[in-house]
Amino acid sequence: MPDDARWLPLQGTTNTRDLGGLPLTRGGTTVPGRVLRSDDLQELTDRDVVVLVDDLGVTDVVDLRSSAEVRLEGRGPLRDQPEIVHRHFTLLPEAGTYTDVYAAEEGEDEELPEGWLESLLPRSVAAEHETETPAVRSYLGYLTDGADNVVGALRAITASSGTALVHCAAGKDRTGVVCALALEVAGVERDAVVTDYALTAERIDDVVGKLAARPTYAQDMARRDVASHTPRADSMRRLLDLLDADHGGAAGWLAERGFGPQEQDALRRRLTEA
Repeated sequence: MPDDARWLPLQGTTNTRDLGGLPLTRGGTTVPGRVLRSDDLQELTDRDVVVLVDDLGVTDVVDLRSSAEVRLEGRGPLRDQPEIVHRHFTLLPEAGTYTDVYAAEEGEDEELPEGWLESLLPRSVAAEHETETPAVRSYLGYLTDGADNVVGALRAITASSGTALVHCAAGKDRTGVVCALALEVAGVERDAVVTDYALTAERIDDVVGKLAARPTYAQDMARRDVASHTPRADSMRRLLDLLDADHGGAAGWLAERGFGPQEQDALRRRLTEA
């Protein structure tokens, strides 16, 4: 499937695409309509909801935003669809205790952690990785601070009864890492995994413009230029190379965290078997 055909022309998102049609190392391609990746879903129109639910069969939403983001952004249109299962897996360090993050949408008056936005920035990593680029350090941070939730997100994708939709705010970093791991497990060619990650660069002006208009993200958008928000293929390639060197690849990293061969095989079938 050509990259142009993978984009979904929704009015309320700027970075939604299908993970189908990607070449597999053993031949063939990933199956369209199994997993979608996206920026946030707060501005979906009524027509967008029809497209996602009725036309594309979305049954599961895997939300990678922080608890603070969910609270600040409030209830999105898909939360009103009773047939859709919503699961939340933050990849960022959390301040405070949240027993049910979606309860925040119902107007609970709970104070947000001060400085929560700083969790979006690159964090400290192991000494041997301190010289990596900010993007790679951030991604390694997800795999450290958010390791259990990375695994949880992949389990949610695997268990989806229909189409799974994975998203964060911009749909490029947190979503990019989770989707890259899924594609690696599925056996997608490495160049295609990296290309899918970098494809968001085609929409980055729209992504930044959308988030800059929202109080939740305006500060982060304003203090960095568009170039600093743009995903670069080298960032994902470097992350995957580090996983190869340190863990025997994405599959090895996941197996070390309890997502072993049987679950990996189920995820692979989910993405590749018609």
